[in-house]
Amino acid sequence: MNNIEIEIQLEVENVKPLKSFLAKNAKKTGSLHQIDRYFTPAHKDYLEIRPINEWLRLRDSNGKHLITYKNYHYDATSYRAYCDEYETSIGEIKQAELIFSALGMTEIAVVDKKRTTYLYKDFEVAIDSVKGLGDYVELEHKGEGVKEDAKKIADEMIDFLKSVGVGKIRKNDVGYPFLILFPNEVIWREM
Repeated sequence: MNNIEIEIQLEVENVKPLKSFLAKNAKKTGSLHQIDRYFTPAHKDYLEIRPINEWLRLRDSNGKHLITYKNYHYDATSYRAYCDEYETSIGEIKQAELIFSALGMTEIAVVDKKRTTYLYKDFEVAIDSVKGLGDYVELEHKGEGVKEDAKKIADEMIDFLKSVGVGKIRKNDVGYPFLILFPNEVIWREM
């Protein structure tokens, strides 16, 4: 199992050309309603450090339940290069919540989104509608590659979106929970 994730989250000016392109050229892999609940442990507050590099999540994805821990790695310019991701299915999400509570974990954010996913070449393309935030595009590299190629792969993802004609592209390196918790701290980069 590959525990290295190369993913970028973007706001695009016009998602319609991307949807049209994907409908003709990509394989639709799913439509999901995902509710992600983020937690921080009692012994270490993930929100104290900037940029935030750790997230612990319980996900309900159309009734499938997952627990995920992510540890992000940034370059010298605070660019999110890649992350170590550990994820596994769990049977009963309510029991996991009780375990978290018994361990002193605190819920810090809830992300409620509708996601449509496609596979195009080595990219998983997700078009997200996030409650309270709006619409976003996430691209994740699904092919072979190592973390040393993360910047090159991210550049290829941006080039792909530009070639489709989505207009202005803005990128953040913080993710949906951070956008919800600290909207005034988000740094957007024009791509």
